[in-house]
Amino acid sequence: MTKTIELENSHSGSLKKPNIIRRLYDWVLHWAETPFGTLALVLLAFSESSFFPVPPDVLLIALAISIPKRAFFYSLVAAVSSVTGGMLGYYIGFGLMQVIGVKIIHFYHAEDLFARLSATFNQYNFWAVLVAAITPIPYKIFTIAAGATKANFGVFMLASVIGRSFRFFAVGGLIYFFGERIKGFIDKYFNLLSILFMILLIGGFLLIKYVF
Repeated sequence: MTKTIELENSHSGSLKKPNIIRRLYDWVLHWAETPFGTLALVLLAFSESSFFPVPPDVLLIALAISIPKRAFFYSLVAAVSSVTGGMLGYYIGFGLMQVIGVKIIHFYHAEDLFARLSATFNQYNFWAVLVAAITPIPYKIFTIAAGATKANFGVFMLASVIGRSFRFFAVGGLIYFFGERIKGFIDKYFNLLSILFMILLIGGFLLIKYVF
């Protein structure tokens, strides 16, 4: 998903190496044309949650379009692998921050974002992870920050499961029901729809909290 990658890279600062990112993008997509597409999706979704720059959506879309009737299967694979990878990100922040975590944060030029998260994470743990799990905001920065701040692991996992499942099943569902013709729509509007969903979701919770 090109727009997703561009937005994530704009947050991370890795646009300083556009050729590297483009080559990684093409390398990821080529796995959809091999017998190892599903395994590649597992590894990509897992690693993107803690360090890898290319989001798994690009391979998920390619695989789902190639076999639309398996779109939900690929969505499940991506969601489970991503949540599991988020656990690795949490552990990096929790126990390996100085050894690995600092280098990952520096690579994405996300020091300011990490500092802000560290200051407020325990108060907004669930919402912070949920927003990152759904939107193109670099999820890996949130998973590492959650571990570094010793955020509640159960809440972290719940938000990750909800957010990652929504994100990937939304993509899989659109392809399952509309096929390849929906690809352009996903590429163009997925980021906007993700943010709109988060606004509606948070607004609904606030309405329940303060009105009812």
